[in-house]
Amino acid sequence: MDASRTLGMTSAISLAKPKASDLEHTRELSEYLKEAGMFEEDSELNHRFEVLGKLNTLVRTWIRDISINVKNMPPQIADTVGGKICTFGSYRLGVAGKGADIDALCVAPRHIERTDYFSSFYELLKEQPEVTEMRSVEEAYVPVIKMKYEGIEIDLLFARLALKEVPDSVDLKDDTILKNLDEKCVRSLNGCRVTDEILRQVPNRESFRLALRAVKLWAKRHGVYSNVLGYLGGVSWAMLVARTCQLYPNATASTLVEKFFLVFSKWTWPAPVYLKQPYDAKLGFKVWDPRVNVQDRFHLMPIITPAYPQQNSTFNTSQSTRAVMVEEFKSGLQITEDIMLGKATWDKLFQPPNFFMKYRHYLVVIAVARTPEDHLEWYGLVESKIRHLILSLEHNTAIKTVHINPATFSCRVEEYLGKPHSSWFLGVDFNKSENVNIDLTNDINIFVEVVYKQSTYNKAYKDGMEVNCKYVKRKQLTNYLSLEDLEKYKPKAENQPRHIGQKRKSDPIAPDSPSRESPEPTKKPKIDSDLPQVPYLFYFFLF
Repeated sequence: MDASRTLGMTSAISLAKPKASDLEHTRELSEYLKEAGMFEEDSELNHRFEVLGKLNTLVRTWIRDISINVKNMPPQIADTVGGKICTFGSYRLGVAGKGADIDALCVAPRHIERTDYFSSFYELLKEQPEVTEMRSVEEAYVPVIKMKYEGIEIDLLFARLALKEVPDSVDLKDDTILKNLDEKCVRSLNGCRVTDEILRQVPNRESFRLALRAVKLWAKRHGVYSNVLGYLGGVSWAMLVARTCQLYPNATASTLVEKFFLVFSKWTWPAPVYLKQPYDAKLGFKVWDPRVNVQDRFHLMPIITPAYPQQNSTFNTSQSTRAVMVEEFKSGLQITEDIMLGKATWDKLFQPPNFFMKYRHYLVVIAVARTPEDHLEWYGLVESKIRHLILSLEHNTAIKTVHINPATFSCRVEEYLGKPHSSWFLGVDFNKSENVNIDLTNDINIFVEVVYKQSTYNKAYKDGMEVNCKYVKRKQLTNYLSLEDLEKYKPKAENQPRHIGQKRKSDPIAPDSPSRESPEPTKKPKIDSDLPQVPYLFYFFLF
């Protein structure tokens, strides 16, 4: 990298060139990620390309037909209005792994309405034999059609530009493209605009991509990859890795992974993470700015998107989910430092923590529906509301931490066998107290009520849809989970590491990076585990 070039809000922490040991660690990391399925085979990559081509053709055909048959446009003009599919997310960043989904955007000219997209285009997709498991989420913050096309999961957004024609050459990076658009279209376009800006903000895309693959795998294995549940989603992890790349522009991927944990285990949240200086394009759209917007001051872990209008990609984060992530960052730093010393292998970093041994008390949320099609819709609605349960529990003074595991499981409980269902587990850690009777009934009932009210408002509720929440002691988990599910969280015996290189001294932290001070670890409270289970009446007796 050019030493005179500065990326991000500050200058780099270190411009050091990689050593031979760094290159070897990176080679080993790459091999591990390939074995873990974090790289696509050429055949799968080609299949995705073909699917996107078919979708693009379908979009163009639909826009032309609507232009002629609904908008009464002459055929010769309808042939020129264009329209296209654009990708964003992991596919666009170049880090899609085996079986990964595709985030895509349908870009249409101004005479095509969102109502057309969610009516006639939705119906057109239903007619395609290649399309399965399709559902529309029109009322979402970012409206989307979800589906599988030839087995590939696709989230397809819609944006209507204020243009007569949408040629292939249209530049979505240009801020003026947002002029005269509604906020839903701007939010939909933001996916493509942010993804492209992230790539422009990293000094070495090859190192960035390999480090991001590693961080994404680590986040998924450690249960901290889920925007909807209050952890970080794909774009947030990409921005954190991109910021690390800016601070260490000449580092190899293995070094970037270590520095990623160093930087963000010490970060002084809620200090925001920026990839570039924010600006206002004066188009009237709200941007993240706690000096102006009162609600922005309450965001706990702000990671700000680099494209206008700048937004916080982590507004779902709660006190509990942030605490879980910071703990995982600190653990990741210790392990990667051992790897750099040759005291551990990469396998240790990617071993999942034993979530089902960490707590003595759990809550299980179970979503049940009558048919697989109903369950697909019900699952998404229930999952989107679990963070409200977490927030409610956090406000209970008797609770220290609520730890949601993003993975979903099938229950072994007899009443759910044979029914389409999913379950989520929340570990609950209590504050130590004397002779306190803790009642969580109100928190649980509020959550259940929110789910049913939302489903009624969205007209999504169908007969047979249920959401239940039960208290489970650790020793009762085998009544809910298979031994196979529980075995996945047991630590594996690690291979003996090969010693490579020496540990590097931690570099000084940049001005917009965190301090090195961290709180002393707190002891877990002693809680009586022999508690009665009462449906929808949650009492915990602490001694």
